[in-house]
Amino acid sequence: MYDPRDHLKRLVETHAPSGYEAPVVELLREEWAELVDEFDADRLGSLIGVKRATSQAAGRRKIMLAAHMDEIGLMVREIEDGFIYVHRISGIDPRVMLAQPVLVHGERALPGVVATMPPHMLSAAARKQFPPIDALVVDVGLPAEEVEQIVRVGDLVTVEGPLIELRGRKVASKAMDDRACIAVITTCLQLLRNMRHSWDVFATATVQEEVGLRGATTAANHIEPDCAIALDVGFAEQPGVAAGAGVLGGGPQMGIGANFHPKMVDRLQQVAAYHDIPWQADIMPARTGTDAWAIQVSRSGVPTALLSIPLRNIHSPVETLDLKDIERTGRLLAHFICALDEETVEFLSLMPKEEA
Repeated sequence: MYDPRDHLKRLVETHAPSGYEAPVVELLREEWAELVDEFDADRLGSLIGVKRATSQAAGRRKIMLAAHMDEIGLMVREIEDGFIYVHRISGIDPRVMLAQPVLVHGERALPGVVATMPPHMLSAAARKQFPPIDALVVDVGLPAEEVEQIVRVGDLVTVEGPLIELRGRKVASKAMDDRACIAVITTCLQLLRNMRHSWDVFATATVQEEVGLRGATTAANHIEPDCAIALDVGFAEQPGVAAGAGVLGGGPQMGIGANFHPKMVDRLQQVAAYHDIPWQADIMPARTGTDAWAIQVSRSGVPTALLSIPLRNIHSPVETLDLKDIERTGRLLAHFICALDEETVEFLSLMPKEEA
């Protein structure tokens, strides 16, 4: 029986930074094998699982579901006296990396730790500052000559650590951004096995979102969807986060703003109300920095919406969410898909009707 927690655990404990997503692709080909009718891919590497309509409408219509599978990470910059210095591949925050366990993906995988200078050795001024990314050093505990045989400049370094189960249905881990939304798509596909829908579903795990929305750009042009829903994480309430953030367990955050088709948003809200699925408004008046931004302006334009999972501690090794939000968002997607029909295309048009 499908358990979103177990599926999420496998996803987040897989190591796959931007540009190196193949391990997640391999996992999803196994996990989605019985949920989709066929697999496709664009030439950048995004994985597309196609679930064909169970009842065919007059024309073959396509909805794209998009969540990125890459994670933030590091790359070996220099090796000196057995210690490894790193580059930031994407949004790593050096403040949260001190003393973290990591995995160095060399000739063979090496466990390591991010070394920290003992406070006794720091000046009073230095103790008040966080070191920049260039000052982070990884220690794998091997002699210098052995490190240089196993590790090369350009090898990957990722945070290491299991999924942590907190109270209630809360869990924490690295890579919840955005593997949690891959789990949302999987939950949706599971539900669709026992539901009827007249549009083809293109479940898309995109690459390289963290370095510029690249996979969403190429995948949207490859699929040419009639409409799309992007899935990402949103800021949840926690100390220091501005008012208006989402609440863990409060349901998906629904993007409202110029990046999102107003009729898509209206229809999602109607479906949520009908099926008693809670949701939270996420006001985003301009650029969102999500896959929705790239999909919306692909080709001649795609009606696009964004659903986000509320997440604490974004871009850290302990990103925290509530499993209920994954399940509710998956349900909302499935019911929305089943409500799509041939008239939806005309409904989504923002162009004024021509007079007879």
